[in-house]
Amino acid sequence: MTGLSQAAVTGVTVQAYTIPTDAPEADGTFAWTSTTLVLAEISAGGKTGLGYTYGSKAIAAVCQHLAEKCLQGQSAFDISRLHRSMLDQVRNDGSRGIASMAISALDVALWDLKARLLGCSVVELLGSCHERVAGYGSGGFTSYSNAKLAEQLSGWAKSGLEMVKMKVGTDPSADPERVRVARKAIGPKTSLFVDANGAYSTKQAVMLSERFVEQGVSWFEEPVSSDRLADLRFVRESVPAHIEVAAGEYGYDPYYFRRMLEAQAVDVLQVDATRCKGYTGFLQAAAIAESFGCSISAHCAPSLHMHVCCAVPDLRHVEYFHDHVRIEKMLFDGFIAAKHGALEPDRSAPGLGLTFKYKDAERYAADRLRKAA
Repeated sequence: MTGLSQAAVTGVTVQAYTIPTDAPEADGTFAWTSTTLVLAEISAGGKTGLGYTYGSKAIAAVCQHLAEKCLQGQSAFDISRLHRSMLDQVRNDGSRGIASMAISALDVALWDLKARLLGCSVVELLGSCHERVAGYGSGGFTSYSNAKLAEQLSGWAKSGLEMVKMKVGTDPSADPERVRVARKAIGPKTSLFVDANGAYSTKQAVMLSERFVEQGVSWFEEPVSSDRLADLRFVRESVPAHIEVAAGEYGYDPYYFRRMLEAQAVDVLQVDATRCKGYTGFLQAAAIAESFGCSISAHCAPSLHMHVCCAVPDLRHVEYFHDHVRIEKMLFDGFIAAKHGALEPDRSAPGLGLTFKYKDAERYAADRLRKAA
């Protein structure tokens, strides 16, 4: 065991892949036609762990830099020390945004690698509170016609997902009707969430919440910008009691989450391990939320989140996001689809249980980066 615990990082490979969406997509403040996956693989002791994030291909260059400066030749078991080293390395450049997402991919790869070196799954390495975690179908883009919106959301409901989420905010005047269409499509028993991505003003959000609650909406995500915590709290305190306000997906560090909770701006805190510096940052955020008595919800990347979410006591659910489900199913062997409304890791598989399909992904590769040796 002594020799194993000293397993030194021998190589890190980073690559970005840009995958076209299956249709134009938009939310209340943004529109896109492709999604970029940045994959990092770290080798040590004859094993390789993988991690990834979704964002700009510029993240890959920062991953490569951090790998060369902080990981090469270091023990793959010392995740806390390596995490700290990466934070120190980006001090002068800023530890949020692209730098934080690069650390996220590498941190997850280190956890995956450590589990593989020990011959166990990541959920066993972390220690689980739950056998499985609930998922909610997410998409319902504002670029969709009402017919396509209804088709997607009803499909999730029929598949067993008990909660679905749609985007709102591009045309506020059309949103009450779109929400009505969604409710009709999914029926009375499926929970309906809406996500404005910060598109509304405070008064607009409160007014529309009174229309949304007529259709049984129970979750209002980022009704106003998460940067305006006083406005977010105002909305939270003003919407009908049946509706919970959620935000946090753009959090990059523990200070962000603490400020949001101290402001009493949300009922549920959203956390994204592909942005908040990996599993290490995710667990820090979960601990902060627990200290405030606030439950958390994982944002997107379901294959990456299901293991760490099983380790969090007050975990509400994982976002089963259309784009990421499609990409993860397409490019990862070991992908596990939601079943009976929940995601359950394969504990018999080492690490995350995922293997990247390089051959299938080759056509999507962005500028190929040098392999660190």
